[in-house]
Amino acid sequence: MPAEAAAACTAGTQADFNGDGVRDTAIAEPDATVAGHARAGLVRIVLGGGKGAVEISQDTPNVADGAEDGDRFGYSLAVYDVNKDGCSDLAVGIPYEDVGTVMDAGYVQVIYGSTTAVGSEFRSSGFAQGAAYPLGDVPEADDWFGYALAAGTSSTGFPFLVIGIPGEDGTAGADMGMVGYVYGPEHDAVSVTQDSAGMWEEAEAYDRFGASVAATDRHFVVGAPGESIGTVTFAGGVQVFQPSVNADGVPNPLFGLGQARTVGTNPDLAAETDDQYGTAVSLTPYRPSTATSPTDSMLTVGVPGEDLGPTADAGAVSVYQITAAGTLNETQWLTQDAADVDETAEEYDYFGQRVAAGNTNPAAVATASTMRLAVGAPGEETDADARDAGAVQVFPLLGAPGATDSLLLPGSGIPSAAAARQFAGISIAAGGPSLYVGMPYGPVSGKAVYAFPWTVASGGAPTQTWKPGDGGIPAGAGAFGATVR
Repeated sequence: MPAEAAAACTAGTQADFNGDGVRDTAIAEPDATVAGHARAGLVRIVLGGGKGAVEISQDTPNVADGAEDGDRFGYSLAVYDVNKDGCSDLAVGIPYEDVGTVMDAGYVQVIYGSTTAVGSEFRSSGFAQGAAYPLGDVPEADDWFGYALAAGTSSTGFPFLVIGIPGEDGTAGADMGMVGYVYGPEHDAVSVTQDSAGMWEEAEAYDRFGASVAATDRHFVVGAPGESIGTVTFAGGVQVFQPSVNADGVPNPLFGLGQARTVGTNPDLAAETDDQYGTAVSLTPYRPSTATSPTDSMLTVGVPGEDLGPTADAGAVSVYQITAAGTLNETQWLTQDAADVDETAEEYDYFGQRVAAGNTNPAAVATASTMRLAVGAPGEETDADARDAGAVQVFPLLGAPGATDSLLLPGSGIPSAAAARQFAGISIAAGGPSLYVGMPYGPVSGKAVYAFPWTVASGGAPTQTWKPGDGGIPAGAGAFGATVR
């Protein structure tokens, strides 16, 4: 059962955990030490309006279980209002949690918002595989339940949570993958594999279905970056659903996607070994000019292993429109070699390892200025002494990609000097009016989360910074900002 409703929450603001009408920010530190337990992990909710920060871990009162070595609490996050009280609630993935004696089976907790004590006023709700919920049969070693999370509220008003379980084994073989779908006020739950009714592809070993997930209120998508397309291994695939349970007892599958199904004649669109299409996915609401509300979704799919001619693992991104009628339009095939784009494709950039699409005004008819796309390229380097310093590139989600694109690099836009293995772009997220860029790796002095305007110019400065040791956030971060919502 969800927690009882918090009193006097002001509804209508996304990611507002204390219900005061001001957006808050959840910043995960999955490698943080908690009560002496290395890499137990924690999440800091930084309250908007300068109201301080709340630390949440499995040692927080009313949060179930307890901190243990290697749990990595906060590895994934999703925000939604599960009990519909106006305060946002936070789903936290703990994919390396041991369930009993089963190593790294994984666990998910929903932490409830509150006007008086965010995260600790109400007892958390927990989800795992086993008898309590029909989310697979039993916990198994290395299932990684909660590796990816996405959430929303369906058009009929039901809150839902999608849980990625990419390590799930089954009759198809090891790591075929699975997702859990938890919905409604009573936390009803079903599990979905690629052998469920109506799916595009069949389950196979190492598909890792559920390694990435994304959702709007109209649709959700599940990535399977290990999917084989014909005889092409690890080409990758994506399945698109409507968030409503059908007569077969599963969320309604609309269609599947792989590079063998894309539109156009570009030879780079063919499925190739190790493309890993679907490593990252993002969805954002879209209002066409013919509609009075955001009826559609824009889907972005990262293909970080894409080779561009002889340039290995340069990476690419596909962009699609999913219509209210359940049809698909491909709108862009995006690489760093696109016309007028501020950068060029290079070996091992892994452009598309992360993607984040945002709509700054979803109620209005969509435009190139209100709909933006950020792409992480963690292998990018502009300095021979800063290998894998990384980059974040921002594009219009509609129209020509080079029309208003921008490039953010460590030392040029990202206020941290370039250093080896910073992997900028490994943590990006749409934060309403802002693009969040997390810098969890590299020198301690550079670890921070930055908020940029979506229309930032190349090398432009962030509008807000959260950093260990500042603003009530303790120093000594463990992968601070590895996930941000």
